Amino acid sequence: MKNVTKKINWKKTDDLIPTVIQDEQTNRVLMLGYMNKKALKKTIKTKKVWFFSRTKKRLWMKGEESKNYLLLKNIDLDCDNDTLLIKVKPIGPTCHSGLESCFDNKNMKKNIINVGIIAELYSVIEKRKKELPKNSYTTKMLEQGLSKMEEKIMEEAEEVCQAAKKETKQRLVEESVDVLYHLLVLLVYKDVKIEKILREIKKRRK
Repeated sequence: MKNVTKKINWKKTDDLIPTVIQDEQTNRVLMLGYMNKKALKKTIKTKKVWFFSRTKKRLWMKGEESKNYLLLKNIDLDCDNDTLLIKVKPIGPTCHSGLESCFDNKNMKKNIINVGIIAELYSVIEKRKKELPKNSYTTKMLEQGLSKMEEKIMEEAEEVCQAAKKETKQRLVEESVDVLYHLLVLLVYKDVKIEKILREIKKRRK
């Protein structure tokens, strides 16, 4: 990533390069900002995304007030060397309005829910795997191993079918969430990244 700075055509961009911010797991575009050389260097050094504010005429770190940081994962440069694409792990909503993305409809409610919540849950489970906190059900599942996870997924899948046949829609929703949660635990356990699942879904929707 350090070599990116040297490849940028800074003269063409008047020393401010447009920077597209993208969620590394969902590939959703979160925002557009501008970086100068100092902002890019601080981003690479601190692993948190910095920009240059054209109105305040100073560097600023995303989340410096809200604590909704953008954690650096990867930097790509376009074919003309005048636009950056930065993939991040967002901590909280990116938009100052409280929405996940600055490109969300401004009339949407702040508690809008989309597929990004699944990637967020996956990240929480990944964290549990690394830290293995006590008194955590996720820790218990991970420690019990593959056979227990398989058993729980089959058990929960059967309950989904039962709910669909004889119970309310709310029960069907609740049982579906249980299946999804245990499936995500299994994916984390087997180190299958959520991006691979999302790419496969995208392939199959054609």
